[in-house]
Order: sequence, then C-alpha cells, then structure tokens
Amino acid sequence: MAEPALKTEPALKLSYLTAGAGGMYCGSCLHDNTLAKGLHQLGVDVQLIPTYTPIRTDEEDRSIDRVFLGGLNVYLQQKVALFRYLPDFLDRWLDRPGLIRWVTARGMETSASQLGALAVSMLQGSEGCQRKEVRRLCRWMQGQPKPDLVNLSNILIGGCVHSLKKSLQVPIVVTLQGDDIFLENLVEPYRGRARKLIQGLAEHIDGFLVHSDYYAGVMADYLGVSRDRFYQIPLGVDTTDFREADEDQPAAPRSDPPTVGYLARLAEEKGLHVLVDAFLRLRKQPGLERARLRIAGWLGRGQRAYAETQFEKLRAAGAGAQFEYVGAVDRREKIAFLRSLDILSVPTTYREPKGLFVLEALAAGVPVVVPDHGAFPELLTRLGGGRLVTPDEPQSLAEALADLLQAPQRSAPLGAEGRARVWQDYNAQAMARQTLAVLRQFIS
Repeated sequence: MAEPALKTEPALKLSYLTAGAGGMYCGSCLHDNTLAKGLHQLGVDVQLIPTYTPIRTDEEDRSIDRVFLGGLNVYLQQKVALFRYLPDFLDRWLDRPGLIRWVTARGMETSASQLGALAVSMLQGSEGCQRKEVRRLCRWMQGQPKPDLVNLSNILIGGCVHSLKKSLQVPIVVTLQGDDIFLENLVEPYRGRARKLIQGLAEHIDGFLVHSDYYAGVMADYLGVSRDRFYQIPLGVDTTDFREADEDQPAAPRSDPPTVGYLARLAEEKGLHVLVDAFLRLRKQPGLERARLRIAGWLGRGQRAYAETQFEKLRAAGAGAQFEYVGAVDRREKIAFLRSLDILSVPTTYREPKGLFVLEALAAGVPVVVPDHGAFPELLTRLGGGRLVTPDEPQSLAEALADLLQAPQRSAPLGAEGRARVWQDYNAQAMARQTLAVLRQFIS
C-alpha cells in the first residue's frame, strides 16, 4: 500500500544524487535514504539516484534501481583508455546494480590513499577520464521530468556540477557529510590538486547543507567560501520502530552484567582501539569485573588485521569471554543490539561531522560517551543524553564509563532525556521539514 503523502504546495521535484559505499552500511547512505522517505511524506517528488555503487541501508531502499558514475566503469576508464570508448550497451552492463553488488561483496575497497588519481579525475568532470559517464548522467536527467533543484550527497561527486547546470539550468546544492576526511587522506600531489578543483567547483554551487556548526566552519575554510552559504539542518533518524520496540517490550533499567557497546565500522579512525583500552581499564574497577563489551559494525577486508589485533588484545588480557563481535547488523538487529546496552561509545579519533550513531543510541534510550570534539559537543548540548571525554585518552573514557555504570541513578536519566529529545525533535520528519524549508530558499 502506498504511503499517504502529507500535502505540501507547491510540489517540489528534487533529484538527489547519493553515493554508495561499496556494499557497506554507510552513515551518509542511511541519512540520504531516511531523508528521501521523509521528503516524500511531505509531498516532495524526490528521486534518489545512486552513484558509484548501489546504496546499502537498513530501512526500505528508496533509491532507483540504476547506478550512474558506476564504480566499475569509472575505475576501468581511469586505468585503461579503451574503456573510455566502449559502446553504451557495454557501459550499461558494467553499471548493473547486481554486478556492482557482486563485485563489492568480494572485497572492493575505497581507500583514499589508493584512489588519488581517480578522485582528481572524477572532480575534473567533463575534462576527466570519466567524461563519458558525466555525459550519460546528464542525458538521462534531461530525459526525466525536470527537477526544481539537484542535491548532491557530497562534493566528491561534484565534478558533474558544471555539466548538470548547463543541461538542466537549475540550482545545485551539496550536503557535506565528511568529505574532507576522505580528501585529507589522499596522498600528494593528489590531495592538493583535489582541494584546488573542489574550491573551483564551490564557486558554482548554490549552497551547502551541513549538520553541525562545527562542520560549517571547517568546510567554509576548506572550500574558501563564505559561511553565509552554509545552511545547518539538524540530523534526524526514523524513530518509528524504536518506539514500537519500546511499546512491545520496555527496556530493562540495567543489563546484568553491565554492558558497553560500539556501533560503527571497525576501523582505526572510529576509535575501536581506544574503547578496547578503556574497557580493559574499566574491568579493574570495583563491581565492574564482569562488564561486557559488545561490538557491531561493518568489517572490511582492509581492516581485518586491525580488528583482530584489538580482539587479541582483549583475549590476552583475560577478557575473551567478556567481549562479542556480532558483525554488521540490519535494522531489527541494530535496535535489539542497542537495547542490550547500558552505554554506547564510539571514540572517534577524527572530528566527526554528524554522529548518526549518537541519535540511534539515544532513540533506544541508551546514553553515550563520546570525545569532546567535532559535532559531539553540539549534539550533546542539544540532546543531553551523554558525557564528553578527552579525545584519544582511554583513561578518561574508562573513568566516564565507570561513573555511569556504577551509578544507574545518573545514567538512566541521561538515556531517558536523550530519547525524549530525539523522538520529539530529531526524528526523520523534523529533519525532512527543515530540509524542505531550506531547499525552497533556492527556488525562485
């Protein structure tokens, strides 16, 4: 049964280009898909268009069953000149979502350190090795009902901005969700060349959407543009099934034994090693000797050695029976996982630009302990629901975890406060309404 659309006049047509992440659950994909659903419920005719790879989301996939700037094509066209001249029917075969999923499921990685030349070429758009892919995207979009506006999910796919503007004659905005993190991991000379190209592209983009004031400042400096071109939209998550789970079975006030959780990619930049070191210190605290650590998230081939090092550290310290890696989790599993925790901590070593996992944990009533940097201070100021600790310091993290685990009278109100705020003000519908209000400002 089709979902009822809440009437909004005049109707807006939005083409939203989102970037897949090679088969893994990706915070940006999750955000883009949730936003597309919320905008549709507001009456927006939104077309979610995957680029690079199909998106992977733990909710109903709202994207079209087609991929542009397909990962196989752009890679082959970068490496072998012959592929830049293949006929359309062969390009379409390489861009089949099923084929791309099959390849990425077998370990295709997107490490920035290895993709410098490709990233630069993609940012060159119609002047790069993938010019044929840009032309195909523009032709297809010209054949669709003309959108009022185009939204790109990151600036890394912004090489097509010039061609899209020429083809469609509509405003283009870009949502920035951690673009600088990938770019700064490029090796020279590609890092400098990419930044210069992006600064040139920024002059032709009508506006930038961000989820934190912190990140607006970072990217205004990175792109060399004025802060008044940035529009902050609070992050949101779909709280429907969190509410349903709570109605079906209210969460217990405390786990036995007390349980700390981690929900993110198993990668060094996400700080799993910081949490492992903190957890080993935590077990030395009175009453917390039996504490558990539950870990969930995507583990790519390139990160397996790192993850196994952390697991072995736990085993060597005698905590082998007190930690569990449950793998990547779907939507139902994610909610059950969060509800099994007393505290969630993802102590990122980089400055997180949004922090989707904070909202997910709080939607489940689970307080968070996160580093005092990036978007986290803003999030916890608005939401409550957690503690900030000194970044990259396992002892500081261990002390905060111990304080909350040993005093449920302090942790339980934090979780309840955060849940109330997310359910009321940081849900998907609120995010969609505020996004739509901003998008309308670009349409004359």
